[in-house]
Amino acid sequence: MDLFEEIVKMRRAGQRGALATIVHTNGSIPSYESSRMLVREDGSLVGTIGGGCVEADVWAAAKEVMQKESPRKMVFNLNNEASYDNGLICGGTVEIFVEPILPQPIVYVFGAGHVSMAMAKAASAAGFAVGVIDDREAFANLQRFPMAQEVFTSYEQAFEKIQPNASTYLVIVTRGHKEDMRVLAWGVRTQARYVGMIGSKRKVLSVYKALEKEGYRPEEFERVYAPMGLEIGALSPEEIAISIVAEMIAVRRNAASAAHKKAGIESRLVSAV
Repeated sequence: MDLFEEIVKMRRAGQRGALATIVHTNGSIPSYESSRMLVREDGSLVGTIGGGCVEADVWAAAKEVMQKESPRKMVFNLNNEASYDNGLICGGTVEIFVEPILPQPIVYVFGAGHVSMAMAKAASAAGFAVGVIDDREAFANLQRFPMAQEVFTSYEQAFEKIQPNASTYLVIVTRGHKEDMRVLAWGVRTQARYVGMIGSKRKVLSVYKALEKEGYRPEEFERVYAPMGLEIGALSPEEIAISIVAEMIAVRRNAASAAHKKAGIESRLVSAV
């Protein structure tokens, strides 16, 4: 199996992994420089970096690298150490670079108004693939959204076709409360990395309460960013778009600011009830 072809397949399928590469060797080691091993999200392997305890330690580190989405360099001294007695007492040193393999994040923008147009441009510039959904063909089209990889003109079709995963971001900016509630009802029960909804705190509470009457549990909304966007005093569509994309980037990079902002929203919502 070609390792790089497998990486392409994984990224296209929205799957994560970690690639371990021997970047430097000194002395005798049970492999050679530039050897690579791919660790899939399910723990399975493609390739090898020599086997034994080193490979086991790298496998464990790869799971952490996937989780944190941050690379790591590991150094092993195979100089008759007892911990490397499984055929790896070679008298050499090996440096291994472990990097995350991540699919391109994609944001699905529900709604195709002015904020959506500005947000799609900003998200695309920040490295996100873009999908647009609106039931008005005059708004959801490639002329207005030339950067979009997918365009849906039916919410039902979008719900059926889109399969959110850990690389999916859902942004709800439709033209009304009714559509917002429909999309949130679907999105909150998906595996999307980010679910955000625009609107005032009053609107957010009313949507939550309406969905609770339909059987949704209050804790299901704890993962929702609403009102979404970092608090930068945004007023124009372009400024609002920047605040939303900035929040998505914070979530993507596991920034503490995203978690703190979300916690603050949750506490305000509780106090407002």
